[in-house]
Amino acid sequence: MTTKIVIIDDHQLFREGVKRILDFEKSFEVVAEGDDGSEAVDLVEQYHPDVVIMDINMPTTNGVEATRQLIEKYPESKVIILSIHDDENYVTHALKTGATGYLLKEMDADALIEAVKVVADGGSYLHPKVTHNLVKEYRRLSTDESGSDQYIQQIEIRRPLHLLTRRECEVLQLLADGKSNRGIGEALFISEKTVKNHVSNILQKMNVNDRTQAVVVAIKNGWVEVR
Repeated sequence: MTTKIVIIDDHQLFREGVKRILDFEKSFEVVAEGDDGSEAVDLVEQYHPDVVIMDINMPTTNGVEATRQLIEKYPESKVIILSIHDDENYVTHALKTGATGYLLKEMDADALIEAVKVVADGGSYLHPKVTHNLVKEYRRLSTDESGSDQYIQQIEIRRPLHLLTRRECEVLQLLADGKSNRGIGEALFISEKTVKNHVSNILQKMNVNDRTQAVVVAIKNGWVEVR
């Protein structure tokens, strides 16, 4: 089945680059492009895309406001925000507005393609660097002023070997470290395809929808180190 995509970004050169990457994937079709968030509702109404890729910074209507308007009218819309900002405030605001993906513009082609596939399938996708920053913020918020942890105990990490294989535990730790599939593959000397299989197995075994949920659950259970 073809995944229909709308791209909204006010920088034409960047937009064309994103389109060129997506066109390499045979199951993707870029059905429309726009250069401002004010076009989002009309483009979705006209083309019924599976995924909208939305720049966060645009002159008239920014990506977050455009996502809010879009979700308000079409609640089932799936939006991936593109941004140069990795600050958790930007991320959480975008997600609260209704976006299901958040990518930094420093992403590589594989991350873009993977994000579109995950979001189109009903999951959520955060750039690995963003995930790592959210993990650090979670740790900061769970530590009181005296320096003792409220939720995360400073004890030996207990790997979930009752649930995952040793290799899957290693992959889970690297997910918490903010590694991309390529980064995990390089760290463990395995292919990206093998990494994807491990991640898929981890999500299924942990009964979560995406990588970010897996990391949050792992932290809460003391299965990974926050470093």
